[in-house]
Amino acid sequence: MKNINWNSIVLAFFVILAFISVGFALGQEIFWLAFLFLAAGFGLMGFGISKKRQQGT
Repeated sequence: MKNINWNSIVLAFFVILAFISVGFALGQEIFWLAFLFLAAGFGLMGFGISKKRQQGT
């Protein structure tokens, strides 16, 4: 537990924030912004998965 990967934690925080923002945008009925946040969330998640695959862990 000594080696904490802060980059992954920050990336995970932004992915969660993007998906929370989707819910907020849908609540405000701003559908184009909800789609934008949804695409950003999936893009960030894909980026994190590819970085983890490159590290081999």
